Amino acid sequence: MRSIWNGAISFGLVSIPIKLVNATENHSISFRQIHLEDGGRIRYRKVCELEEKEVPGTEIGKGYEEADGSIIPITEDDLSQLPIPTARTIEIVAFVPADRIDPLQMDTAYYLSANGVPAAKPYTLLREALKRSQKVAIAKFALRGRERLGMLRVVDDVIAMHGLLWPDEIRAPEDVAPDTQVTVRDAELDLADALMDTLGEVDLDSLHDDYREAVEEMIAAKVSGGGAEEAPSAPAAEGGGKVIDLMAALESSVRAAKEARGASGASGASDVAEVTHLASRSRTPKKQTTAKKTATAKKSEPAKKSTGAKKSTTAKKTASSPKKQAASAKKSTSTATTKKTTGKKAAPRKRASA
Repeated sequence: MRSIWNGAISFGLVSIPIKLVNATENHSISFRQIHLEDGGRIRYRKVCELEEKEVPGTEIGKGYEEADGSIIPITEDDLSQLPIPTARTIEIVAFVPADRIDPLQMDTAYYLSANGVPAAKPYTLLREALKRSQKVAIAKFALRGRERLGMLRVVDDVIAMHGLLWPDEIRAPEDVAPDTQVTVRDAELDLADALMDTLGEVDLDSLHDDYREAVEEMIAAKVSGGGAEEAPSAPAAEGGGKVIDLMAALESSVRAAKEARGASGASGASDVAEVTHLASRSRTPKKQTTAKKTATAKKSEPAKKSTGAKKSTTAKKTASSPKKQAASAKKSTSTATTKKTTGKKAAPRKRASA
């Protein structure tokens, strides 16, 4: 990687020669402006307003515009004579815990490379000291004509530096939060937590720019002579101010996240949070449910009466059972007597026939 700045890290009395290398790169696709009628390239030309002619870069300098519109020329000699101690030095001023740095301050990232063999030992010393202390170094450095603030931390076996915005460059979040008083219920928070647990974590390396890939495919199709495939139209964005059922939206989101997890076969499916669906609080379903309950109660009344009648009949039968038992006992006695008498009368007949 090509270095963009050479200097040294000032660590107390220790000086570490380093090279500054960009740690990030921009993959966005850039377009040129063209004339729609003939496809000709549209270019910006630097023209002097007084002479009304194009001026080459060698004749262009810097100037400061005052409030009244007048320009004060500023030369490179003027800037070079300014007392900037960090002109070629990354001066470490403090070591602080990483959580002390507001992410809003973080800007461009760089890698710091040891410049030469003599720089290897002090470079490694600073790297290991940052690792063991679990802190980051706050430093001041000058780059592209201005003094900047930086944060040094360890990434793998390399010291990285994040450019930081100065504290007065961070705007206060005034008039940004909702100005209306809103109450969030525990049930809504529970569903939000369930949605967060269901979505789970993601491997950041698996994320990619879908839009850039679509643009590249479209350009490749045009280059090859074929027409670009017509992409499905995106649903129109709904206007603001629409009142939504937050509970229903959260429940639907949890269900959709669970289905997506099940379709992808992601590991850790057993860790997906279970959601207890709450009963709907709308008024119309309640009336329908009440009507159903009333109709069911009316239908069940005759059944209850018949059951009561059955119970009373059973009770009567139970109450009269002693009398019936006595009557059945008399009947069984008379029957036995009748059988004996019949048996005695039948015996002589048999003898006579013999």
